[in-house]
Amino acid sequence: MNNLTIGDTSDNGQITIIDEDRICYLVKSTSRGAFGIRTISKKLLEEYVEYFDKHPNATAYDARDALSGNSDIDKFEYGYTSTLKVMAQMVLGQISTTTSDIEFIHKPKSIPPYPLQQIFYGAPGTGKSHTIKEQTEGKLVIRTTFHSDSDYSTFVGAYKPTTKEIPMRDVTGKVIIENGYAVNENRIVYEFVEQSFLQAYTKAWMNYAKTEENNNPDEVYLVIEEINRGNCAQIFGDLFQLLDRGDNGFSEYPIVADKDLQKQLAKAFETMPDFTVPTIGSMSAEEAALKIKTGEILLLPSNLYIWATMNTSDQSLFPIDSAFKRRWDWKYIPIDTKADTWSISAAGATYDWGDFLEKINAKIEAATSSEDKMLGFYFCKAENGTITAERFVNKVIFYLWNDVFKDYGLEDSIFNDENNEKLTFKKFYQANGNVDECKVQLFLQNLQVQEKSNPIVSDIDEEKSTGISDKQARFWTGFNQARENNAEYSQIYTKRTPAAEAWMDLSFGNSTYHPTLSVIFTKKLIRAGIWIGPSERSQEIFNHFKENETAINEIVGEQMDFSINKSSYLIKIEKTWNLDDESTWPSAYEWFMSMAIKMNDIKEKFGH
Repeated sequence: MNNLTIGDTSDNGQITIIDEDRICYLVKSTSRGAFGIRTISKKLLEEYVEYFDKHPNATAYDARDALSGNSDIDKFEYGYTSTLKVMAQMVLGQISTTTSDIEFIHKPKSIPPYPLQQIFYGAPGTGKSHTIKEQTEGKLVIRTTFHSDSDYSTFVGAYKPTTKEIPMRDVTGKVIIENGYAVNENRIVYEFVEQSFLQAYTKAWMNYAKTEENNNPDEVYLVIEEINRGNCAQIFGDLFQLLDRGDNGFSEYPIVADKDLQKQLAKAFETMPDFTVPTIGSMSAEEAALKIKTGEILLLPSNLYIWATMNTSDQSLFPIDSAFKRRWDWKYIPIDTKADTWSISAAGATYDWGDFLEKINAKIEAATSSEDKMLGFYFCKAENGTITAERFVNKVIFYLWNDVFKDYGLEDSIFNDENNEKLTFKKFYQANGNVDECKVQLFLQNLQVQEKSNPIVSDIDEEKSTGISDKQARFWTGFNQARENNAEYSQIYTKRTPAAEAWMDLSFGNSTYHPTLSVIFTKKLIRAGIWIGPSERSQEIFNHFKENETAINEIVGEQMDFSINKSSYLIKIEKTWNLDDESTWPSAYEWFMSMAIKMNDIKEKFGH
């Protein structure tokens, strides 16, 4: 079958073999006045030869549909079906072939096997920008963000007033000299300022021109964040035409630059070495290269990638028309609820962020019949793997109440408070403006989000961590009964239901630090303390408490233990107690309430 040799050309001039090795042919393909250089697998050509030997009257697209996907050859390769058909006909003698004694021309600068123009889309927080960051690691990236005020000049460039220091001159035009130095002044002048597109465009062409044959030019990535938040038709303007790329990666239809832009491009390309490009329409390769270098025409090179992100929840801001859409490849980024092991911290307990996403997204889909409003894993940023209650309310609850369920109602029982009334957004805040962590916990419990092990009490009996025992339940029932008779305690703290690990968080007024009570039955231990959660200020807050250790111990009447527990801090005092003897519990309750009042006093005095 391998009877094609270097210099073989089809009678219609469409195909010329310019090089070959054991595996493939290098082919110059000419069509509609332009040419590209392609690598054609000999194994794939054998499929086409066999097919057209049996089906001489079939079309190239018939062959592609019949053969694609039936072998381990990448389906992408079947995109060159017209070239493959002509080559197969040359092999079979179905069309005549001429042979010249040409030498190998030049191997082309190859195009990486990923789209030149693609939009990464999906729900907010799915990691679209992160995906681009990973795929462009080590490459030159020029980034911009579209918004409602974006236009052609902010995307491409325009003349803008700038200040420039120039020598002052007298009435005769001579430079004024004082103490041997020229006197300068700042004047406002207008200069052309390149914006993101032109920066990427000029850098890509310079990289292309300076790259030696047989090597690939360095890639340049123009990354557009939130592409649908701007009016794409207005922003791209006539650049829209450049988005039509040929098989060789170059724009198929160049545009003529205006005089200002042409002047700027000529200046930017002044030091550009000579280079060659494919023929463009009726222009020869040499003519096209010259017009690109002088700025007369704009043409995207094969090493310029334009990638963008789009939140599906924002797709109605500036609708993208179908003509624009079809010039891009689209990459859907799905929601991954298991991307990490993040937690939500609320009222002293921690809840699984991934489980929350799965359950709230199910509610969103049921209400909206769409994925557009769903939450991605990175919708809310964690610190040290923990999302604080304050951040959860300000980021997640605000979004759910104001952008999602506002339009679909809050009829579901997950939006009910402890009195079976509607859990309105303002109920997540106390009168002093602090987040009410009780309400956060209530919402998570309504949603039946999986509770994780307590980060404060790491030494709790693991056998009890999946549920509260009857004895633990009786202990806290007795505690809640005892607190009703303690007016001072009840004035500060509310009734609480114990978590699975049988510990109680009391203050809820500050998501960064607050008093806690816990009981550890396996060690016959009860504990009071102040927990300082993971945040940017954790170390600072802990140090401030530590500086006042003497005063704190005077309030408590005993020595407090200042300790670090992983990423959080705990100032604690512990007492051993015979918890098996229920007759000792009332005295434990009195100690708990006394210490809780003191912990609140310490927080108020030293926690700011």
